[in-house]
Amino acid sequence: MTELLDLDDDERRPAPRRRRSPAAKIIAVLFVLLLTVGLVYGGLAVVRTLFGGSAAEDYPGPGTGAVTVQVNPGDTAGDVADTLVEADVVASRRAFFEVASNDPRATSLQPGFYELQEQMAAVDAFELLLDPASRVVGRVTVPEGLTVEQTLTVLAEGTEIPIEDYQAAAAAPAELGLPDYAQGQLEGFLFPATYDIEPGTTPTQVLSLMVDRFEQAAATVGLIEGAAALGLTPYEVVIVASLIEREVRFDDEYPKVSAVVYNRLDQGIPLGIDAAVLFGVGKTAGGELTASDLRAETPYENRRQTGLPPTPIAAPGEATLEGALNPEDSDILYYVLATAEGRTFFTNDYQEFLDQRDQSRAEGIF
Repeated sequence: MTELLDLDDDERRPAPRRRRSPAAKIIAVLFVLLLTVGLVYGGLAVVRTLFGGSAAEDYPGPGTGAVTVQVNPGDTAGDVADTLVEADVVASRRAFFEVASNDPRATSLQPGFYELQEQMAAVDAFELLLDPASRVVGRVTVPEGLTVEQTLTVLAEGTEIPIEDYQAAAAAPAELGLPDYAQGQLEGFLFPATYDIEPGTTPTQVLSLMVDRFEQAAATVGLIEGAAALGLTPYEVVIVASLIEREVRFDDEYPKVSAVVYNRLDQGIPLGIDAAVLFGVGKTAGGELTASDLRAETPYENRRQTGLPPTPIAAPGEATLEGALNPEDSDILYYVLATAEGRTFFTNDYQEFLDQRDQSRAEGIF
């Protein structure tokens, strides 16, 4: 009986556990790690297969050659990425999109044309798009006092658009957005300024831009209201401003010439402005008057005829518009070039005018 009980106790007693060696434990841990890594990479492989591959395909850069791309108004980062891929600037849409979407400067991308390179690293392409120096524009500076004819020449030289195309656009002023008071006349309304003209801009768009810029200046100086205060039309003030523009070169003299013009108009005295006579005989670039020029009967002859010329004779700038609207409160009637620097002598005394004129001639000023 005792032996049977001992046997049962032995059967119920658990067998002693075998202890693993330290090496076995390490092997087990490594196995688990490898299994985990395998599962992770296996999962990533599935994700890549489903959602577009591993790390975004990208060119190493720095790129070669040159290519012009356009960023359109309203383009998203994805739109820009598509444009760059199509032009072979970047290797993949995702490469550029990842760069742009993680950089807050992407919101400052400006519409326009940009010169980049083919096969650039996405980050380099992004940086160039943010660099104003990469923008492709034809920068043209149109100085004050040019006629339409002269302005078209400057534009053609600065934009590589044939002058014939500009002339055709200028011949259709109704398409250029002129203000109503311009009476369909383009002369005087192509505002002098510096313009950035992007590739693909048409001559009509360029001239319209200049007319728009004139209207901005007109609003700034209060042309419509100021003309009414003088008892003139805005068009007449533009004519006066164009005369001022061609007569003197210093801003502080504009109100003085303005006073001379209005005083002479009020007193029925011919204006005697040689720049208008020259315009009437086709010497738009200036020059000396000849006897035949003075005898010519044109609407711009103003040594015998009174009143304003029928149109502006040049494009006035903002300062001359301001001067035409704000004549000096003075009774001056005469002026003549007095110094080699271009300063003008003003007087209301005819004999003083003649004396200064003779002195200026003697000194070789004109």
